[in-house]
Amino acid sequence: MRKENRWTTYTEEQLKDLHALAEDYKDFLNTAKTEREAVVEITKRARKAGWRDLDEVIAGGESLKSGDKVYAVWMKKTVALFTVGSKPIEQGLRILGAHIDSPRLDLKQVPLYENTEMTFLDTHYYGGVKKYQWTTIPLAIHGVVAKKDGTVTDVRIGEDSKDPVFCVTDLLIHLSKDQMAKNLADAITGENLDLLVGSRPLKLEKDAKKSDDSDAKKDPVLQNTLAILKEQYDMEEDDFLSAELEIVPAGAARDLGFDRSMVAGYGQDDRVCAFTSLDAFLKVENPEYTACCLLTDKEEIGSVGATGAQSHFFENAVAELMNCCGQYSDLKLRRALSSSRMLSSDVSAAFDPLYADAYEKKNSAYFGHGIVYNKYTGSRGKSGSNDANAEYFAWVRRVMDDADVAFQTAELGKVDIGGGGTIAYISALYGMNVVDAGVAVLNMHAPMEVTSKSDLYEARNAYVAFLKAEQ
Repeated sequence: MRKENRWTTYTEEQLKDLHALAEDYKDFLNTAKTEREAVVEITKRARKAGWRDLDEVIAGGESLKSGDKVYAVWMKKTVALFTVGSKPIEQGLRILGAHIDSPRLDLKQVPLYENTEMTFLDTHYYGGVKKYQWTTIPLAIHGVVAKKDGTVTDVRIGEDSKDPVFCVTDLLIHLSKDQMAKNLADAITGENLDLLVGSRPLKLEKDAKKSDDSDAKKDPVLQNTLAILKEQYDMEEDDFLSAELEIVPAGAARDLGFDRSMVAGYGQDDRVCAFTSLDAFLKVENPEYTACCLLTDKEEIGSVGATGAQSHFFENAVAELMNCCGQYSDLKLRRALSSSRMLSSDVSAAFDPLYADAYEKKNSAYFGHGIVYNKYTGSRGKSGSNDANAEYFAWVRRVMDDADVAFQTAELGKVDIGGGGTIAYISALYGMNVVDAGVAVLNMHAPMEVTSKSDLYEARNAYVAFLKAEQ
């Protein structure tokens, strides 16, 4: 049942479209390395394409009708975009759902310290990471600092060629005999994933040198670091308490391979699905069923909190949309959600021949073979799984074939080895039909992930076909 490699089938016009999409995708990855940055870029693209802020529509007491385009943002980290369809919303939506957070290092609330004339920022890793992969690579700091007076400062250090970068240190090979004897999971501990940020002491004035209790004399490198933060970012040490600063790999996404057939970059889980979902969504005009692109936060830690898929943000946004269309009632909202169809767009594991023992070949995803459908997720005995029903997946198969979209099916590794989940099981709680669909990724959750440009193209086309499909 394995199909041909899609690269062999493209026309020159399709290849031109494919490469243009890949260039735009790399720009998106470079611009949107955090969920906040992703929401800014997503809403920027939406506004340019004619979408309006739903809050503005509500505040103006306006009504919405078929063909109207709006978006809703929650806490600057989650966004839902809608195009009102010609059918009543209670007949269901067509939903593309993905997440825009990625594994990373977060700063603790009291992060800055000095040790042997070096300053560090103490971190807490976010999501599933192999800790050793985060050592000795150039890292950048992205995020915001919120001050008590209400001002919020954007921070993005390490991406410009003139910026400094940062790193997590590792033990040199000459002294690492004991470390090398440990398991990979134990060789680097979470508490040692601290960011090296300075080594130059503050130059003391004569009066300060004479003072025994001078902070500058006790921790001169820390004081110099604080002086830089104050000068360049108007930031005091206490401001770390109300900051959201994320440590991500520095540098731009790049083409990979002599043939430039792949994209290498940070955060492709799951911004590859978020980008293709958004691109497809913005292309679909006047859909029959109301179209939705839902891009959420916190998937990597269980979709929890106010900005995760388990919050009521999406349900509330649909209720507000229906109200603006003159279609709201609690019963109609419930009918709309239960009648919806969704592609939970998240990445799957691409088969890696260097680690073939972890995969079951005939149920694995391969580069160049199109969008990947995982009929069920979870781990071991399907624990925590969304398991799409046969009738729905048969409909999805027909939609893909009718649109000449390449697709494949897969599981995430061997039964007793692999496992994983998406936001699908959360949306399925409404009773809607949901199946996992996304792009195959090598090096998933690593600081540098790899995808195929062909799969990027097929995923975008699959999402367009899904949104346009009839009942």
